[in-house]
Amino acid sequence: MPLIRSADSRRSTTPNGVMTTLASPTQGGATQAVWRVDMPAGNSGPHHASDGEQVWIFLTGGATVELDGETVAVGAGDTVVMPADVSRRVHSGAESGFCAIVAAPAGCEVYNPGGITAADACDLAPKGTDRLVPPWVR
Repeated sequence: MPLIRSADSRRSTTPNGVMTTLASPTQGGATQAVWRVDMPAGNSGPHHASDGEQVWIFLTGGATVELDGETVAVGAGDTVVMPADVSRRVHSGAESGFCAIVAAPAGCEVYNPGGITAADACDLAPKGTDRLVPPWVR
């Protein structure tokens, strides 16, 4: 039985938060990727799309989710289903950050809709028309 102890979870720090891989092909041999997102107050993830559906379950705090041109406020207990190949961006609340658990197909790639790289994109974000598999999904 694969068991991933909390101390052995892979943590990837970005300028916007910490992604903790809970299960993936390289972490427990899972066929799905499951990770935790901890985003401090006032931060925003990059504008991007994923070629696999993502399911976000918000455990604590609050956020604003931009999904395919629609913006919605979410809080603890809310779940957002983000379809594949739809532009998205998640912003933490100004007063508090959030913690969420995310599930997606293992190995799904992220990319920039329209191939435009944001000026503030971090080293882990795809550039131009590049597609990449984030470390927390591997």
